Amino acid sequence: MCGIVGYIGYREAYPIIIKGLKRLEYRGYDSAGIMLYDGENLKISKTKGKVVDLEARASKEISINGTIGMGHTRWATHGVPNDVNSHPHLSNSGNLAIIHNGIIENYAPLKVELIKRGYVFHSDTDTEVLVNLIEEVQKKEKLKLGKAVQIALNQVVGAYAIAVFDKNNPDEIVAARLGSPLAIGVGEGEYFIASDASPFIEYTSNAIYLEDGEMAIIRLHKAMKVRKIKDDSLVDPYIQELQMNLEQIEKGGYDHFMLKEIYEQPSVIKDTYRGRLHANEGIIKMSGVEDNLEKFLNADRIIIVACGTSWHAGLVAEYIFEEFARIPVEVEYASEFRYRNPIISSKDVVIAISQSGETADTMAAIKLAKENGAFVFGVCNVVGSSISRETHAGAYTHAGPEIGVASTKAFTTQITVLTMMALRLAKAKGTLSKTDFHRYLQELEIIPEKVREALETNERAKEIAATFKDAPNCLYLGRGYNFPVALEGALKLKEISYIHAEGYPAAEMKHGPIALIDEHMPVVVIAPKQGHYDKIVSNIQEIKSRSGRIIAIVTKGDTQVRELADYVIEIPETSDALSPLITTIPLQLLSYHIAVMRGCNVDQPRNLAKSVTVE
Repeated sequence: MCGIVGYIGYREAYPIIIKGLKRLEYRGYDSAGIMLYDGENLKISKTKGKVVDLEARASKEISINGTIGMGHTRWATHGVPNDVNSHPHLSNSGNLAIIHNGIIENYAPLKVELIKRGYVFHSDTDTEVLVNLIEEVQKKEKLKLGKAVQIALNQVVGAYAIAVFDKNNPDEIVAARLGSPLAIGVGEGEYFIASDASPFIEYTSNAIYLEDGEMAIIRLHKAMKVRKIKDDSLVDPYIQELQMNLEQIEKGGYDHFMLKEIYEQPSVIKDTYRGRLHANEGIIKMSGVEDNLEKFLNADRIIIVACGTSWHAGLVAEYIFEEFARIPVEVEYASEFRYRNPIISSKDVVIAISQSGETADTMAAIKLAKENGAFVFGVCNVVGSSISRETHAGAYTHAGPEIGVASTKAFTTQITVLTMMALRLAKAKGTLSKTDFHRYLQELEIIPEKVREALETNERAKEIAATFKDAPNCLYLGRGYNFPVALEGALKLKEISYIHAEGYPAAEMKHGPIALIDEHMPVVVIAPKQGHYDKIVSNIQEIKSRSGRIIAIVTKGDTQVRELADYVIEIPETSDALSPLITTIPLQLLSYHIAVMRGCNVDQPRNLAKSVTVE
């Protein structure tokens, strides 16, 4: 949520910041702003709306020259989306400027105290409280900016990534983080600050990711200093070489990032199992699992915590772990897990799943699990993310940057990692026959080709989308391994097209949802030949007899469902356990085309953010 970009160096800051803000648009936002310093004047322009609106406004309001600057895209928390609540915010003196991601939970009593001391507030934000608190500390104690920021942050409760500039000391920017990511690009005679590395990858391949509770004093012509906020101790920062490249974060000829990422799935699934899966040798080797094999084998149960699409991947994993490895699995919403006083012990393994590795609810669940002695294993996509650092061990998905807010390749690569884990544990426990184990390995190895074949349904999905783009509601049904796929298909549709959609286990339809079915209700039924085929045929007949309009996802060559369904999308055959990797593809395409035809912003759906770093 929200996006931060900052620059201090020898180049013109404005184009770097604007381009960087556009790179961070995927995070979700409702307003944008920029601050520039030209050696004499501190200039600010901000507006409700998109970065293009900011460009138009800034070109009229301010001169856009200057080699120091900060920019921000805001996702509203405290105060409605408007020009005044947008960042950057100035202190009362006009000397300090701040941009901030996160939430200051105790801003209200701090604001009351600052008002008593004569401060005036112009916005409804918690951020304006923070910048004035920093100014009050600075004036009262006669401190430099870095020390004032440190003292102020020790008085606040909440989460933040901030960048602060003082025009009275214009050769530095102070950055700090707690619970919200912040990267610093290190160049020759210049520094970049951003929520992730995408705004500066063409300028430098070296980055420092601040750890929770750290702050950096970034200075021109001097070495950067990193300190602990709590005790002021110096930190020796680790400079990472970026794995990302420019091509990965550009559309590459596709109309939208979402479509590009749907079509990347054959290659990223292969990247995810590359070096880990050796089908011909009958080997799965994942260091995070191998090094902690006894923890898994001796576990009383596995608890999976996740949110949104990652939660759906966890539901698929529940079926796979229990069937393959015969270990009991519970799947929890991370957002509920910490608040229901769960029973956790040292005999539990907790698997935390997150695309970004920064999801606040999942991070809180990890903390609770660790406090109760559980072994915590992370599955995430972003190298160096908070979850990768906070868990005991883990596995990356290697999906590459996912820019579209609605996850697609994250889902299939998470399932790929979780399937390999389940197979490795099954081999160690002897719960799968040698024949079945090798069969699943070989089938998983050729899944990318079957996903590529499933992508050939694009035109058929587009035709069906044209028919149902104006439907007010949609029902998704699946059984067994494909019940979570029904949930994920419904989530994709509602996320990007704003059509109300619900996913259900097909057999549950007659326990309530069947009341909704009439000639106006489209029903998407996931009906591959493997699995509970006869049962799902019965469910389709129940829909048909009530005039529901049926869109069926079927195995190539199917005849029985084809006779009943109004529309059919054919996919290649695979084993029941691996079918979610295939069945989800036409559902992604269907949602995409419906959203495009409805004129929706596919990559940046309203009200949503890619990385949910506040609870």
